Amino acid sequence: MGRKADIWTVIRSPSASEFVDFGDNLFQRASMVSISLILLSLGLAMDAFAVAVAHGASHRSNHVTALRMSFVFGVAQAIMPLLGWILGIAFAAFVQAAAHWIAFVLLSILGLRMIKEGFDRNTDKAMKDLSLWPLLVAGIATSIDAAVAGVTLPSFGVPIVIACVVIGLTTFVLTYPGVFLGALIGARIGKWAEVLGGLILIGLGIKIFMAHQTFGV
Repeated sequence: MGRKADIWTVIRSPSASEFVDFGDNLFQRASMVSISLILLSLGLAMDAFAVAVAHGASHRSNHVTALRMSFVFGVAQAIMPLLGWILGIAFAAFVQAAAHWIAFVLLSILGLRMIKEGFDRNTDKAMKDLSLWPLLVAGIATSIDAAVAGVTLPSFGVPIVIACVVIGLTTFVLTYPGVFLGALIGARIGKWAEVLGGLILIGLGIKIFMAHQTFGV
């Protein structure tokens, strides 16, 4: 009996050795799927994490702020791959061609806005929390790549909805501490934290643009 046991063999002839072989097979496949999906999720979450650090460095940060940003970014990262998968290859091709421009423009606008406010405001005046629309724009800008990645989700061998939930949760988990990490940085450099945050956003937009121009990603 040199062949590996599959589920039908186990059902027809449920011997102990075949159950063990089948369990090992299932565990190996699940492990490979989990590792691949988690790596994809971490990669997609990095931009959101960077924005969270920039926001935390330049704004008043508390648990409500961190949860709100984590929620918006997590939901955006979960929805965009689903949209990419639903709308299919044609949509993915369009997004892949335009994603770097969209992300570059949106993040640059947000970054310039933060830099301007950093120079305009009083040193002793705490920056108010990011309002809803800029937060949504940042969420969209950092999740555009996820729409393209959505086309590849069937290759992971897990239900699409579950894959999207894993991606969204990963972003949520990374964004939350990112806000407080930025707050620690901001407490040390004061007013210039907002300028630094704006530069981080612009740099992130340039990074996305240059990665596409250089490597086609």
